[in-house]
Amino acid sequence: MLLSDLPAPSRPRPEVKGSPRLICVSNRLPITVRVDHGRPSLVRSSGGLATALCDGHQKAGGVWIGWPGVTGSLDAPEFACVRETMAADRLVAVELSAADVKGYYEDFSNGVIWPLFHYLLDRVPVAEHGWRQYQRINEKFADVVASHYRAGDLVWVHDYHLMLVPRLLRQRIPDARIAFFLHIPFPSSEVFRILPWRTEILQGLLGADLIGLHTYGYVRHLAMAVLHILGVEPAVDCVRYQGRDIRLQARPVGIDAASFEALAATPEVRAEADAIRRASGGRRLLLGVDRLDYTKGLPRRLLAVERLLAQPEWRDRVRLIQVAIPTRDRVESYRGFKRTVEQFVGRVNGECGTVEALPVHYLYGTVPFPRLVALYLAADVMVVTPLRDGLNLVAKEFVASRVDDDGVLVLSEFAGSACELGEAVIVNPYDVDGMVTALDLALRMPAAERTMRMRALRARVSENTVERWVDGFARTLAETPRTACPPEHPLQPEALHRTLRPMLTARPLALVLDYDGTLVPIASTPNQAIPNQRLLRLLGQLADRPDTVVHIVSGRPRELLEAWFGALPIALWAEHGFWHRARNGTTWLAAAQELPDGWRRKVEPILEHFTAATPGSFIEFKSASMAWHYRLADDEVGTRAAHELRMLLGDALSNQPLEVREGKKVLEVRMRGVHKGFAIERMVSAADGPAAIIAAGDDASDEEMFAALPSGSAAIHVGEGCSRAAFWLSSSDDVREWLELILETDPRPLTGAAGPASTAEERPIGGRRDGGNRPPAGVAQPGITSSSQPDSDRTDHRGSPE
Repeated sequence: MLLSDLPAPSRPRPEVKGSPRLICVSNRLPITVRVDHGRPSLVRSSGGLATALCDGHQKAGGVWIGWPGVTGSLDAPEFACVRETMAADRLVAVELSAADVKGYYEDFSNGVIWPLFHYLLDRVPVAEHGWRQYQRINEKFADVVASHYRAGDLVWVHDYHLMLVPRLLRQRIPDARIAFFLHIPFPSSEVFRILPWRTEILQGLLGADLIGLHTYGYVRHLAMAVLHILGVEPAVDCVRYQGRDIRLQARPVGIDAASFEALAATPEVRAEADAIRRASGGRRLLLGVDRLDYTKGLPRRLLAVERLLAQPEWRDRVRLIQVAIPTRDRVESYRGFKRTVEQFVGRVNGECGTVEALPVHYLYGTVPFPRLVALYLAADVMVVTPLRDGLNLVAKEFVASRVDDDGVLVLSEFAGSACELGEAVIVNPYDVDGMVTALDLALRMPAAERTMRMRALRARVSENTVERWVDGFARTLAETPRTACPPEHPLQPEALHRTLRPMLTARPLALVLDYDGTLVPIASTPNQAIPNQRLLRLLGQLADRPDTVVHIVSGRPRELLEAWFGALPIALWAEHGFWHRARNGTTWLAAAQELPDGWRRKVEPILEHFTAATPGSFIEFKSASMAWHYRLADDEVGTRAAHELRMLLGDALSNQPLEVREGKKVLEVRMRGVHKGFAIERMVSAADGPAAIIAAGDDASDEEMFAALPSGSAAIHVGEGCSRAAFWLSSSDDVREWLELILETDPRPLTGAAGPASTAEERPIGGRRDGGNRPPAGVAQPGITSSSQPDSDRTDHRGSPE
């Protein structure tokens, strides 16, 4: 589209009210500025990222920041026109020179990061290759974003070109909500550690509040890299770094499935698909659609086709249509790879061709959208066999296009989409003979089985759309709770009591209390933490207080909690909520999840090996989990062993519904999804009416509890460390003193009381979840009036005694 043909710049589209503005940041804008025969033009991008984000960008009324292509040849009036046209679509250009693009984009992003993250280590250059330019351009992007940022904006940074930007933005805009999404694989920590600038890259990523990747495997790799390089103990879905919680999330990108389905149903596309089949002369059609990149495995794919055609039953009965889309054709290594692929094509056609036809129909170039869908619809087998791929949307496009519920997808196990598309024929692209077997299986597959597989694939692709991906990720960022560091002077029990007193008059009151580290100090061994009579008497008195329910939520086994607290009329939650007892005399009930068979046989020998090698460590056996304690071990030895054990267990349990959680000097293997937050959700859903909830805890497992609290609740962190809780107490002694003050409070509502008391009457206990880290409505901090209280995005309640 020529600039002269573009409509006159109009006023920017109105921003969507009621939702935060979204700032997308990517290497490229969804348009490219080109100069053809001396005339500038704007070309809409057809890339996957552009397609994925355009609709969400418009809906959120946001800004998109990126490089529009080389603009150095434009004169001032032409470039002003380009800027004005882009501004109408809320597009902001980051200007890069040819030297910038060479160093930052070609040399480092695609010359170092791309091959390393795709495990092709032989292609990683030996010497420094554009690192300084990469740093400088990331700083330039951060400066442009900061200049367009408004309070309340959500900033979403994309892909490997900009991995330093989150931290740079955190330095420039400390209070911003920042997300990062990596669209390529994150390699294993052993591979990532090869990178000389590994520390800087990780620190750059951890400037974000939310980091998204395509698969749980990539999330695990990132967590292990943080563990081994930065020495930070990550949770399965969270990293606590420099006083902040950074959430890690696996969320694979979808496609606009409806557009493929609609086009595939048109008479024109159906007719073209029929014509493609007729042109094949009755031969079965294999189809490959790939960017011409060395990660896509084209030489091995062609070798597999050659071996398939060597079999008498398939010779001259199969044709491969291979679409090779140009990419990075200015880079010499890619030009060399293009020559290699074309030599393979020539060899296969020379050895397996006949007078009537050639077996490989090779198309180098882009394909119009309708023709691409016609190819998808015509193919008997879609061959997607990259050596490594972050996701691969071509596989999903093929599935969405098969409105006839036919066709077979042969998919590499090293493509991220293999985690979603399990009904495909999964292959190892390095195993050429295995690919031959898979192609033979796909070509012989009965019609009924093809239909069954394709319907399952289509249902999944149609459900997990790109719109759902964009909306879900942006919503997760907006709702991600902020973590505050402890105040210099934590609250004294009396000050906390005065602050939370309005909640104590609400009916009913639910006190949700962790045990170890909260009600009693952390003990060297579990058996040294037996409650004394004073604590038992205090809990019993709290349970007898009118309209008050006491819950103890602990990682302890149910047998131990029953022995200690069985006689008290309180609710007990054992093993982080896996077991529950409503009150004394009632039956213990297990969570709905069932433990996988044989998990203990896999985990126990690993824990025993580390116990033997780490003096002072020991194993605690529970009915639904196992814990490895190293509090009595030498600090350095125990910490190093915990790092190694964490990585080993992560690999051993990668395909199990189990997770490894880190506590204070303890690693625990437990059911995925069963945690203290799960206990909160269960008690909220079982509540008969409104209540005020106050929860107290001291470690990472309690952060899950705090995150699940409904609006209007209060969370108290005990001891040191950062937390999403709004309030801090110094020790378990302070907790017990504060609980004793509750007994002195009249449970009847205060006359004219506002805030939590009235809020509790209006909101059900199971109301909207908002992260649980904000102070209860109407509760003022010491020295801060209710009207001046920070909003939920800035919970930093550093109250001091009045």
